[in-house]
Parts: sequence; C-alpha cells; structure tokens
Amino acid sequence: MRLWLRRTLIGLFGASVLFGGLAACSHHHHGSGSAALSEEEAARLRERMVDRVARELKLDEAQKARLAVLAERLRAQRQALVAGSADPRVEVQNLVRDAHFDRWRAQELVNAKLTAVREQSPQVIAAAADFYDGLNAEQQQRVRDFMARRHGFGRWF
Repeated sequence: MRLWLRRTLIGLFGASVLFGGLAACSHHHHGSGSAALSEEEAARLRERMVDRVARELKLDEAQKARLAVLAERLRAQRQALVAGSADPRVEVQNLVRDAHFDRWRAQELVNAKLTAVREQSPQVIAAAADFYDGLNAEQQQRVRDFMARRHGFGRWF
C-alpha cells in the first residue's frame, strides 16, 4: 500500500476514534442523567441507590456507610470530569472550526479529563476497596455473581 494512502487511512481512523470517544462521552441521558439534577435531587438518587444495594446485599450499618462513601467518591469524580467544561459538542465543533484540525486543543481536552481521573481515582479506589473488603464472604460472592451475570452494576446503579 502506498505510504500516503496508509497515512491517510490511519489519520481517518484516529480522527474517527477521537470523535467517537468524545461523542460517546458527551451524550446526555434524558430523564436519568445526573447533569440536569440539582444537588438535592442527586443526593436523593444516591440515597435510593445505596438503600437498594443495601437491601440486595443485606448490609449492616457500617457496610452501608462504606457504600455511601463510595457513592460520594464516584459523584466527586464525575463532577471533576465535567467541571469547567463547556458543552462537549461545542468543544468538538471548535476542533474542526478552521481549515485544520486543532490537535493542540484536542490534546488539552484529553489531558484535562485524564488529570481529573488521575486526581480522583485514588479516593475512588480506596472507597471501593474499603466497601468490598468490608463485605463478608457470602456478600462478596453475591457481588461477583451479579457482575458475572450482568456484566457490571447496571441494575444497582
């Protein structure tokens, strides 16, 4: 294959991956997204989620408290990811506004998200570990079974 054709195809593939990733991260869930929720509504939703998981796993109060900490850490990480961001669609449109793709701005967008994840991840990991390690063997097995059956926590969260 000619070098220019190969580079063109690789460039198009890279751009489609970038746009696809940004588009996937920027969509809004109508009716179930937390972006449009007030802080009070988000707190009620988090509390309902914690109560539901607590019922499913038959958690005691200490375990329920660790789950609440995990939910709060996940919320903080999500807020850090969207903090300071304008509309993601507008940001992507700004990348292709001129005759050339704004590679530097695209990298800045990616770096901002990576920084937010890097800063918040230790707290999320610690909270997840504290919650899971605080479960008894039967509860841990229920979590593993549920994840294997559902490929994640979709029904609980």
